[in-house]
This record gives sequence, structure tokens and C-alpha cells, in this order.
Amino acid sequence: MTNNILLNILLLAPLTSALLIFLLNISRRYTKQTLYTLLALSGSGLSAMIALYISYTSYFEQKLFVSNLFTWLNIGDFTIEVTLKADALSSFMLLFVAPVSFLIHIYATGYMDKDKSYGRFFTYFNLFIFFMFLLVLADNPIIMFVGWEGVGLISYLLIGFYFDDIQNTYAGNKAFIVNRVGDFGFLSALMLLFVEIGHGGFSYDAIFFNLSLIDTPMLSLIALLLFVGAMGKSAQLPLFVWLPDAMAGPTPVSALIHAATMVTAGIYMVARFAPLYNIASDVSLFIAYIGGLSALFAAIVATRQYDIKKILAYSTISQLGFMFMALGVGAYSTALFHMFTHAFFKGLLFMGAGAIIVAFGHKQDIRELRGIRRSVPTIFIMMLIGSLTISAIPPLSAFFSKDAIMGILYASDHLDLFFIALLSSLFTVFYMFRMIFVLFFSENTTEPSKNSVKSMNYPMAILTLLSVFAGMLNLPEIFGGNLMMSSWLDLADKHFVFSHANEIFLMSVNTILICFILYYAYKRYAYKDTILKESTTGLVANKFYIDALYQLIIVKPLYALSFFFDRKISHDLIDTSINSMALNYKKLGKLFAFFENGNVRFYALYMLIGLVLGFIYLFLLLKAML
Repeated sequence: MTNNILLNILLLAPLTSALLIFLLNISRRYTKQTLYTLLALSGSGLSAMIALYISYTSYFEQKLFVSNLFTWLNIGDFTIEVTLKADALSSFMLLFVAPVSFLIHIYATGYMDKDKSYGRFFTYFNLFIFFMFLLVLADNPIIMFVGWEGVGLISYLLIGFYFDDIQNTYAGNKAFIVNRVGDFGFLSALMLLFVEIGHGGFSYDAIFFNLSLIDTPMLSLIALLLFVGAMGKSAQLPLFVWLPDAMAGPTPVSALIHAATMVTAGIYMVARFAPLYNIASDVSLFIAYIGGLSALFAAIVATRQYDIKKILAYSTISQLGFMFMALGVGAYSTALFHMFTHAFFKGLLFMGAGAIIVAFGHKQDIRELRGIRRSVPTIFIMMLIGSLTISAIPPLSAFFSKDAIMGILYASDHLDLFFIALLSSLFTVFYMFRMIFVLFFSENTTEPSKNSVKSMNYPMAILTLLSVFAGMLNLPEIFGGNLMMSSWLDLADKHFVFSHANEIFLMSVNTILICFILYYAYKRYAYKDTILKESTTGLVANKFYIDALYQLIIVKPLYALSFFFDRKISHDLIDTSINSMALNYKKLGKLFAFFENGNVRFYALYMLIGLVLGFIYLFLLLKAML
């Protein structure tokens, strides 16, 4: 099978599944859940198998997969080709995006079991991964933007999936609107790129080849606007506010957004434009500091969250901050390595949270779910492994990926970023094990109302293994590895001098500090009701009042402006003017209706009057002439 056919099938399989499920769903003739399940899993499963093959051949055989679908736009010397391209970076993304998406699909069949909107859910779900594949495989930023907007649209539909509850609709609207702010930056950057180097093709290769034609200030502006798009999609300060509220959607949606699709798009986009950011070093440093502040801010806020899914949502913002710190100092492969391990342990943690939610009657507040270890022992073990992984306990996968980021930050000229990362890492341990000790090591207060569906446990088990062993794929030299991802991706990473002695020292100190924080969390929360005594007011509990601040300085003024245009301009001025004109025409019509009444005698009278007036006018005119 040729390379282009494989890429076409990978992209179109979930789209075909989504369309078939949609048609069956609206026809109402075939409503068996099994058929929807078969279609959903076949589309995502086929894509996953092809993705693994492409990733394997890309790494071991250095194959390049390209498929030219059609020409979208051809104006003069400007052409946009709809081309799919699986180079090293795209193949690496497929390595975890497609399989993790398939595992979440399997999980979702159990989580959504017997849901009245089962078919609609999997229509959206398959469309979601279709647009993510389009984003990843696009050979030019225009097609990437189509995929980018696609995942934004479907995320809106999935976050507000249970739209009967108005709060879910608000959450979907919030995600959609905040992402449009970021997308405006992305689109503006593309427009500037077009103006500067839009002649000929607009593929990534063409853009990077012509970067020298752009002067430095314009290059920095383009790089900054691109990052604004990444800031929105990957939920970094100040555009992070949509992600915690996105937990309103079903838990499989949260797992898919956080582990494999939407929030990783911003990291991928910055890495894709690495040649640009290597030149715009000032913007790169800005990215690093935004990532650092986001990582620390989200980790602090997570220490006072009680919704199990929102704790994990803030942890995602924090972990993405680590990735942006690495991107900002030029360690692109290291950032992508952490994104790789994050996909597994974050997918596992969200699946574990969803299994608990299903088992305990859709309760999500950890204060109401204390002491459930004996009720759900399998989930407890997997959640514990996921929490140990995100905390970077050796030798689990995040230990290698997060330690690589910490080491690079230490070796760079920005020790302040290193200490921000260190603090964020320690807060991560605290809030994760605050959750674990409250859920599983408290006095039992909750009994399960429903056993988890078995199909939910299988993908969780696979992700547990991957959370443990995925780090082995990119072992540093100190552990006998060869940093295979760096050599595979070849993203022109900046190299930092970092001795093995310093590396061992940092690993040791970091691990000791992590163990100390873990012990502190144990003493504070295990087998105690400390969580019930925590204050739910104050700066941290209210997320530093950022939502309230946005409400005050953005939402309320916009609402007031909208109200002014709606009432004063639209209603009082435009509507009133039009209504007044209509009323006057109506009165005028009544007046003419008196004369135009269909009575022949009236018409004869009008003619007679007209003739008389005409003769009088003619007489006066002749008299004046004489």
C-alpha cells in the first residue's frame, strides 16, 4: 500500500465513522448502541494502527509519507495545496495522539453506556480526532488552521454536550470565546506571513526558506502572534480560564482534550515553527516566562480545588507550562518528550477520575469521596501510579521527561526559571497526594452506587503500563540511553553544557524534596478530616480572583456596550425609526384608501375635478401670456 493511501485512510477513517454514525443517528432506524460502538472503534482503531506503522517506519527507516489531495486555492502565483505530510515531527505526534485517542474511545464506550445521546457523542468524538489528525499532518499553516479551528468547534460541542444544564452551555461558550481570542492572534500571524512571503507556495518548507526576507521586528511580531494562538489553545496565562470550566463535559472528553488532542496543539505549533523561534529569541524567552508563571500559578491554585476533575485540569495547565518553559529556551525535543509522557499519565488520571465518578453516583467533590480505597482497589492502584508518575518519582516516565526540563533550565542562563519549575514541581506533588490521601486514605464515608464498567479498566491498565515505561524511550546518556527523540525529531535544539555530576546532584535533590513533600501531604491529609477544615475563601481558593477580574474589566463592559447597542441603537434608534416610518406609511395608506375605494362615481368626480382644475390652470396660463 502506497504512502499516500495510508495517510488518506488514517485521516478519513474517523471522518467516515463520524458521518456514518451521524446518518444512522438522525435516521432513527438503527439505534442499537453496539453498531455505534463498532463504527466508533473501527474508525479510531484503524487510524491508530496506521499511525503506529507510520511512526515506526519514520524512526527506523526515515521514511517520509506525503499525500497531495487537491489544490484548494490558486490565484496568480499563490497556491494552497491540501497536502498531508508525515515527517519526523508529525510521525512523533501520531505515535501517541492516535493510540491514546483509541484507548479513550474504548473507555468512552463504557462511560457513556446507555446514554440517550450515545450516537451524537461518538459523532463528535470521531470528528474531534479527525480535525486533530488534520492539524498534525497539514503541510502548511493554512490547513493546520482548519484543523485548529475544527478541534475548537468540536470541543465547544463536547464541553456543552449536556446542554440541558445551562451551566454546561456557559462552559462551552467560554471555551469557544476564549479560544477565539487566541485564534485571532494565530490568524493575524498567518496574514502577516502571507504579506511578507506569500508569493509562490505557502508550505512550511517554503516559509522557513524565506524567513530571511522578513526583517527582525516583523519576525518577532509574527512569532508573538503565533504564540498568542498557542496560549489560548494550550491554556496559558492569561487565556487559561476556559480549561477548568471545560470539565463540564463528559470525562472522556476531558481525557481526550488533556491527554492527546486540543491542549497539545499549542505545544506542537510552537515546535513546528522552531526555525522561526530560533531567530526570534526575545519572543522565545517571553514564552518561557509565560510557561513558568502558568506552571506555578496553576499548581498553587490546584492546592485549593475540591472537584477531582478541576484538580487535574489545573495540573494540565501546570504541566503545559513546563513544556513551554522548555520550548522557550530552545529545548524543543525535551518539551515534546514531556508532552509524550504527559499523554499517558494524564489520560490515566482522567480515566481514573471518571471511573470513580461513575462508581459513586457522579460525585466529583473529593470531600464527598473520602476513604474509597477498599471499594475500588484497582482504580486506587492505577490512580496511585498516575500520581506518582506526574510527581516525577523515579523511575516512572515523567521522572525522565520532567528531570530533562529541570536540567536544561538549570544549565541555561535563567536560574529563575529553574526555581519556578522546582517550586511548581513540589506543588504538583502536594496537590496530587492531597487528592490521593483524601480519596483513598481517609475514614470511609462513601459506598459505591454502581460498579465501573469493565471496558473502562482495560485502557486504564494499558496507560498505567505506559506511564511506568514510556520514559525508557528517551533515556539520557547517564542511564545508558541515547536520547532517541532528539535525534529523531532533529528540531535544531539548543545544546547546554550539563555534566553528569550536576545531573545526578539535581536528580537526587529533586527526589529528596519530592519525598519530603509527599510525606508532608501524608501527615496532613491521610486518615484525617483536614480537608473539611480548609477555608474555601481567600486568594488561592478564589483562583487569585482572575475570573472575577475578567468579569469586571471585560465581560461587564462588553455586556454594557452590547446592552447599549441593543437598546439604544438597535431598539430605540433603528427599530423606532423603522416602526415610525411604517406607521406613517400605514396612515398615508388609509388616507389614499379613502380616495381609492373602488366606487366609479367617486372616480368620475375625481376626473371632473381634474378637468376643471386643468382648464382653470390653462386659462390662467393663457391670460398671463397675453
